[in-house]
Amino acid sequence: MFGRIADRYDRANHLLSGGADVLWRRRAAKVVEEWRPRQVLDLATGSGDLALAMQRRLPEATITAADFSPEMLSVAQRKGVRKTILADALRLPFESESFDCVTVAFGLRNMADWSLALREMSRVLLSSGQLLVLDFSLPTGPLRPAYRFYLHRCLPILASLVTGQKAAYDYLGGSIEKFPSGVEMVRLIEQSGFVMASAHPLTGGIATIYTAQKSGSR
Repeated sequence: MFGRIADRYDRANHLLSGGADVLWRRRAAKVVEEWRPRQVLDLATGSGDLALAMQRRLPEATITAADFSPEMLSVAQRKGVRKTILADALRLPFESESFDCVTVAFGLRNMADWSLALREMSRVLLSSGQLLVLDFSLPTGPLRPAYRFYLHRCLPILASLVTGQKAAYDYLGGSIEKFPSGVEMVRLIEQSGFVMASAHPLTGGIATIYTAQKSGSR
């Protein structure tokens, strides 16, 4: 599915989010910049937008962009992502304690086992390592009904016009509904090898940044 839409993925994301996805990734990259990591793993990198944002903010760091879609990685490479690797997030091809930061933007939700994926992220992190997860969430309050209507009724139609692949976005609303967010996601992260997890809602809660430290960090 991701391979079929790789060349139109960025255009669809920017249109369907009203450009907010660019701002969300910039915010995530700024958080990572404040940690000053030297080795960063960006999982489910897709077309590489977060990896590129971190490359710009952290020119001395090594950003390894990993994805299981070769078509997506090809787009990321063309855009200037310097280091890419084809990898399954549930079975990462890295030694334990290889990175001091792991990021995943809009990818954890699509993984077959969220807890296993988080445990793999913890495994490859150093003892002082930091985690950042950016993903969709459901807003609370009066925005919630309007957003859900857009998510299930409008978004698949708009996506089909942009990508020609309506089926590739039909799943999106349901995946966001099922994906844990807020306190539930904080709890899942802390049950999967991390401590000090916190949630930072964006744009009224349409997306959320979660941060945490590897369990055992000082």
